[in-house]
Amino acid sequence: MTVLVSGGAGYIGGHMVLNLVDRGEAVAILDNLSTGFRWSVPSSVPLAVADAGDFEAVLNTIRTHDVRSIIHFAARIVVPESVADPLGYYLANTVKTRALIAAAVAGGVREFIFSSTAAVYGETSLEPVSETQGPSPMSPYGTSKWMSEMMLRDAAAAHGFRYAILRYFNVAGADPAGRYGQSTPMATHLIKVAAEVVTGKRTHIEVFGQDYPTPDGTCVRDYIHVSDLAAAHAVALDYLRGGGENIIVNAGYGRGYSVREVIDTVRKVSGVDFEVRQGPRRAGDPPAIVANPQKLRRELGWVPRLDNLDAIVGHALSWEAALRRRGLG
Repeated sequence: MTVLVSGGAGYIGGHMVLNLVDRGEAVAILDNLSTGFRWSVPSSVPLAVADAGDFEAVLNTIRTHDVRSIIHFAARIVVPESVADPLGYYLANTVKTRALIAAAVAGGVREFIFSSTAAVYGETSLEPVSETQGPSPMSPYGTSKWMSEMMLRDAAAAHGFRYAILRYFNVAGADPAGRYGQSTPMATHLIKVAAEVVTGKRTHIEVFGQDYPTPDGTCVRDYIHVSDLAAAHAVALDYLRGGGENIIVNAGYGRGYSVREVIDTVRKVSGVDFEVRQGPRRAGDPPAIVANPQKLRRELGWVPRLDNLDAIVGHALSWEAALRRRGLG
């Protein structure tokens, strides 16, 4: 039986593929390569170049590779962009997820793991947020993911498959073995941008908003290492295979860092000073959002191994340097 990873040539999906290959799983990838990279796909893993919203292509891939489980990452993920292009986000993240779920039902998929987001919660305090807090998204990105969660819940009830939803927080870092990392051109993730400034790809970093109700006025986020996030999806897969009930869990560490704290950490780890400019707030950005990850730890047995901002930044910097050496960034 094969695990199909949608968006498996992208940043988070690519690390999921590495995790599954390391576990000895049979894996297949579905990716339209709009933001993913063919060169990132391991030689042992088949790649179907197709869109997650293409019902026939997805169903054919499920049948060709005898897919039993799907882990769905393919999505658009930039909050301010979703504010400017809400219909594009509802198409990419909700309509196409509906098609993927329909193909999963038609193909007899038994386990479906959905990569959701903390953006479904909307504005929260500095206190860690738990899964019991009702969704109140501030952006079309968050709403598009929440709508997908509801579709998955209803489809599972009607058709008898099981699902796990992981609401992940701010993902950063790169594979500790140096096999893969964030490679998207003009990415907006803070640590990725800072790493590009350190390596000279960008001239400066911009801080969006300095008057939030946080200790230093900048946004506070819970940064989770991408390899720990992939491991969280893997334990969710094991949980469902073992007969676990449908579940929604937060994927984070339970510790928030401000934008200024992250910038200071990048400076410390890299030993490089760089220009920081002040910019206005971005639409859709909540002041703070930090995970309560106890449900993931308690019910799925997840044990993070890279819960250290210095390590996250160090791995991101190493990958950025590797991209430069390979002429890929």
